[in-house]
Amino acid sequence: MHVAISSHPDIGPQGIVHGTTITIMNAGRKYLGLEDLSGKVFVTSGLGGMSGAQPKAGKIVGCVSVTAEVDERAAKKRLAQGWLDVLSSDLEEIVTLIKKHRESKVAIAIGYVGNVVDLWDRLAKEETNIVELGSDQPSCHNPYGGGYYPAGMTLEESNKMMYADPEEFK
Repeated sequence: MHVAISSHPDIGPQGIVHGTTITIMNAGRKYLGLEDLSGKVFVTSGLGGMSGAQPKAGKIVGCVSVTAEVDERAAKKRLAQGWLDVLSSDLEEIVTLIKKHRESKVAIAIGYVGNVVDLWDRLAKEETNIVELGSDQPSCHNPYGGGYYPAGMTLEESNKMMYADPEEFK
C-alpha cells in the first residue's frame, strides 16, 4: 500500500482548526486556570477566508462560541458547511442562546451576522460578565482592505467607502 503525503505549504482547514483549538485550550489554561472549558463563552469575529475554524475549535473544546461576521454571505456559507450550529442577526436571541448553553454547559457554535463591536456593546450591558475569552480572526494583515469594518455602517456602505475614499475609511 502506498500513501501519498502532500508537501504543499498550505495546511488546509484541518490544520487551521487544530491550531485554533490548541490556542483556545491554552488561553483557557493561561487566563482562566482551567483544563475544561465546558460552558465557557468565547467571543470572536471573522468567518471569511480561513476564519471558519474559530466556531469549530470553540465547540471542540466545549465552549459556547459566538463569532461575529459582517458579511452575511460568508456567515451563511459557514452555517451550510457545518462550521456553525445556528446563525442570527438578533442580539437578544444571541444573548439568550449564550445564557442557555452557558448554564447547561452544552457546546454550541453561534454565528452573529453583524459587527463584533455591536456584539461586544450588547454583552457589556449584562449585569455580570458572561464572556470568559475573546479574540478575533479577520484579516489583520489588511485592516483597511476588508479586514475590519466600521461599526454603524453596512457592509455595502463600508465597501463603497473603502474603494472610493480609502482615507475616510481609515
